[in-house]
Amino acid sequence: MKQKNVLQNLRVQAMPFAKNTPIASLFVPLMMLMLIMTGCKKEEIVDPTFTVTAKAGADQSVQVGQQVSLDASESSEAQGKPLTVEWKLLRKPAKSTVTLSNASSFKPTFTPDEVGEYELELTVSSANGKSTDKVLVTASVAEPLAITANITVKTNLTDRVANPDLPDYIVTKSIDVNNELTIAPGVVIAFERDVRMNINDNGGLIIAKGEANRKIKFVGVQKTKGYWVGISLYSGSNANLMEYVEIMHAGSRTVFSTIKSALFMSGGSKAQIALKNTVFSQNDGYGIYAYDGSILREFSQNAFSNNTEAGIMLTAENVAKLDAASTFKGGNGRDVVEVTASGIKGKEEITWAGFADKTPYRLTGEFTVSTGWKLNPGVILEMNRDAVIRINTDGYILAKGTAAAKIVFNGANNTAAYWRGLICYSADPKNLLEQVEVKNAGSVAIVSGKRANVAIYGNRATMTIKNTTISGSGGYGVFVSYGASANADLTTANTFDKNQESNVLIEK
Repeated sequence: MKQKNVLQNLRVQAMPFAKNTPIASLFVPLMMLMLIMTGCKKEEIVDPTFTVTAKAGADQSVQVGQQVSLDASESSEAQGKPLTVEWKLLRKPAKSTVTLSNASSFKPTFTPDEVGEYELELTVSSANGKSTDKVLVTASVAEPLAITANITVKTNLTDRVANPDLPDYIVTKSIDVNNELTIAPGVVIAFERDVRMNINDNGGLIIAKGEANRKIKFVGVQKTKGYWVGISLYSGSNANLMEYVEIMHAGSRTVFSTIKSALFMSGGSKAQIALKNTVFSQNDGYGIYAYDGSILREFSQNAFSNNTEAGIMLTAENVAKLDAASTFKGGNGRDVVEVTASGIKGKEEITWAGFADKTPYRLTGEFTVSTGWKLNPGVILEMNRDAVIRINTDGYILAKGTAAAKIVFNGANNTAAYWRGLICYSADPKNLLEQVEVKNAGSVAIVSGKRANVAIYGNRATMTIKNTTISGSGGYGVFVSYGASANADLTTANTFDKNQESNVLIEK
């Protein structure tokens, strides 16, 4: 029985009723109509167009290198049934190689790698049907801003370009920073050929605080060693900070005397800075040159690699600030911490801790000790030609290694009679060499015409030496002058090897 015919028959039957026909007489035909319609309904017909609705979100305009997040969460199912989604990248620039991550999720991502349009289609499905929608993402490149003038007012540089490989700013000529300069995470500053940045005292300061995944970068416009000059810090502000920063491609010209360095710290103005998680790499010269009088306020987890000279050159006063976790090895011209001719002084004992990567200290000239100087196990000291260590009357040396982690004093090229030696004028009973190696000194006379690896010299000067190897001297292994003293078992408590004159000379 067809529903249409039933309705027609009922209409024919209803036609004779007049206006004044009793209501009761109409009840039976209406009830029959309702029963017939209910009995003839076979199944519910669902129109999927109105059941599932796909919403791919609004069109987006982004930068090349900026991650795009798609969002299908506004899609719906009228009956609340579970939805599945599938995204497709219908169209992209010809040279693009991007793909979608998690294309079956509600919120996939991709990162445009070329300028142009990226068209995506969303398909949303349920048991009742499916629906599609499209979204267009247009990627462009933001142009870097040129920095052409000195910074004379408080300035904030923001991350303008999403691609971390492209510069946000280009410094076109050497500039002076005479006010507070704050640099946001992710900022890339590129320097033109032979350009430098001076952070001046009396108002100038730099706060460059990046993040582990959004480092601040100072680089050359061309990414080659020695393209720009570097950063010269004259500011004594205690706010100066570089954290999660990279400084690369500097060293095109000298920053002080004949020295090239990515970061130069002036001593005359007592320049100071805190350096944390900062990388100095691919510079023609040193990574850092901290001149006498400058201050490393904090120093932690920094890295130096592929610099033409050593990663860092500094005076002895700053050495104790260096942390064990920083790394100074990795393709540098010299994988050492270079210490200029200088000394330590004061009333507190100063400790040189050494480094986890076993980087040696390189003493370039005369090194004087006028306070307590403690060397931890495993510390390695290399001396340049004819360098000398002097323990003065107001200082002492406490070098106590272990059998597994000896403290080493050696010449820079590990050949006999290369450096001058260690001389102790101090009467402090704490003077100690234990589980130490002293090698290849005695290049020239250290005192009284005597050559020696170790000399104890002066009235009441004293030192204890035990379980120590003394070798390769151009003269004596140990020289003890009139009025000075050493432990009674000096000759038997130590190992001597290949010293050109006698192992021990004690004047009486």
